[in-house]
Amino acid sequence: MHSPLTAFITLVCTSGVLNLYLCLYVFLKRHNYRHIANYFILYSASITIYCFAYAFGLMATSLGEVKFWTAAQYVGLPFSSPLGLLFVMKYLGMKITKKSLAALLVLPFISLLMVSTNDFHHFHYRIFDIDPVQGIPYIYQEVGVWYMIHGIFTFACMFVAFLLVLSRWKETARVYRPQLFAVMCGQLVPMVTAFFYLTGFTPPGIDPVPMVLWLSSLLYLWSINSSRLFTLMPIAKDAIFHSINDGVIVLDESYRLIEFNQAVKRMLPKLSKKLFGLEFKQVWPILSGAPLPSKLEPADFQREVQLTVEDARRTYQVRTAPLQQAKGLLIIFTDITEIKRLQLRLESLAYYDELTQLYNRRAFFQKCEEAFSEARRIGSPFTVILMDVDFFKNVNDTYGHHIGDQLLVHVAKICRDQLEEDILFARYGGEEFVLGLKEKTSWEGWEIAEQLRKSVEEHPLRTTDGLVSVTLSCGVAEAEKVPGETLNLVLNKADKALYAAKGEGRNQVKTY
Repeated sequence: MHSPLTAFITLVCTSGVLNLYLCLYVFLKRHNYRHIANYFILYSASITIYCFAYAFGLMATSLGEVKFWTAAQYVGLPFSSPLGLLFVMKYLGMKITKKSLAALLVLPFISLLMVSTNDFHHFHYRIFDIDPVQGIPYIYQEVGVWYMIHGIFTFACMFVAFLLVLSRWKETARVYRPQLFAVMCGQLVPMVTAFFYLTGFTPPGIDPVPMVLWLSSLLYLWSINSSRLFTLMPIAKDAIFHSINDGVIVLDESYRLIEFNQAVKRMLPKLSKKLFGLEFKQVWPILSGAPLPSKLEPADFQREVQLTVEDARRTYQVRTAPLQQAKGLLIIFTDITEIKRLQLRLESLAYYDELTQLYNRRAFFQKCEEAFSEARRIGSPFTVILMDVDFFKNVNDTYGHHIGDQLLVHVAKICRDQLEEDILFARYGGEEFVLGLKEKTSWEGWEIAEQLRKSVEEHPLRTTDGLVSVTLSCGVAEAEKVPGETLNLVLNKADKALYAAKGEGRNQVKTY
C-alpha cells in the first residue's frame, strides 16, 4: 500500500473516529440536551457510517468489494446532509412537521436503493469500474441521472442549513456566536470540499469529503466544551422573546428601534423592520398616530395608553426597563383591555344603581363623605336634598312593577338633565333619591329641589297604557358650622324636612 493511499485512509478513519465519539458522547448525555440530541446523534452516526465504509472501500482488493463498500457508504452518505439540515432547523427553533421530515428523507432512501441495484439500471453510475491507470482501489466512474439528482439534493440541504445559521448571526448575542460558527462550518466544510471534488480540483478517483470531516467534528467538540452547545442555545432566547404574550420593543442607547417581538407586532400592526434605526419619538407617531405621550427615561416608569387596533379600541399598560447587560431600553406592552373592561364592570356593579345608572347608596356615602369633609375643612357650605316619588306604590299596584321601573328611570333622567356635573346624585333606596351639594346653602338647595320638582311634575312618563304622572316631595338641610356635625346628622335633618313635606300634602319642598 503506497503512502498517499495510507494518508487518505488515515484521514478518513480520523473523521470516522471523531464522529463516532461525538455520536456516543451526545447519546450518553442525551437526557440533558432534549430532542435536539436525537437529530445530532443520527447526523453524526450517518457520517460515521459514511467515513468507515469509505475507508474499507479504499482497502478493497476487487471491484466487487469496492461496490459492496460503496453501497455501505450510502447507508450514511445520502442521509447526512438532510439530517444535518434537520439538526440546524431544530437548533434554530424551527418547527419540524412529519411531512417535512418525510420529504427530506425519502430521496436518501431512493439513493440507497439506486446504488445497491445500480448494476441493473445504471441510473446512479453509468460507468463504475476500476481506474485503468491507477488501479484498485481507485475507481473510474461516469455519473448517471440519479447521481445528479442526489448531488443537487445533498448540496441544497447543506447550503440551506448554512444560510439558516448565517441569517441568525447578527441577532445572536456574542456568547452564542462560537456555537453558530461551529454549526456553520459543520455545513460549509463538506459543502466546499464536495464542490472542489465535483469540479475536478481534487486527486482523481478519490472522494475528499470524508477526509475533511474530522475538522467539522473538532469544531463541534470545541463548541460543546467551550460554549455548551445544546445546553445553552440562542434559540432559548429567541423562542422566549417571540413566544411571550407581552409586546417588547428594544431600543439602543440613543433610543433607536433595533428589535421587537411578534406579540408587539400584533399589537402595533404598522411596526416593521423598515423602521429599524429610527428614533422612537419618530416611530411612535407612525404606530399610534399621536406624538410620544411622555419623555423616555432609563428609569422604570409605567402608564396606560389607548390605541385603535383593527377598528377596536385597546388599552395597553406600557412600562420601560433598562437593559441589564447593555446600554439601551426595553418598552414592554401588556394588553389590559379585558382587565379594564372587567374593572369597569365591577366598578359599575359596586358603585352604580343597575336600574337608573345613578350612584348607589354606597357610592354616595363614600364620595359625599369626602366632599363633606372638604367643606368642613375650608368652611364652605354643604347641603343635602332627599327626594321621594309621591305615591309610588300606587303606580306599581296600578300599572305593574315594570312600569314602576320605567318611572324611576324617567325621574332619574329628568333630574340628571337639570343638574350640574359636579353635583352628587344617587338613588338612596326604593323610590328615594339624594343629592349632595358642595358650596351650596340651604336656600340654593331649595331652589334646585324646586326646579327638579316642577320638571318632574311637568313631564309625565309616556307608556303604552297612557301618561303616568308623578310628583316629588323634597327635604333640604344645610350642614351647620358647629362641632360634631356629621353627614349622617345632615341627612337626618333632610329626612325630617322630607317628612314634613309629605305631612303637608306632598309635591313640595321643605327646608329643615
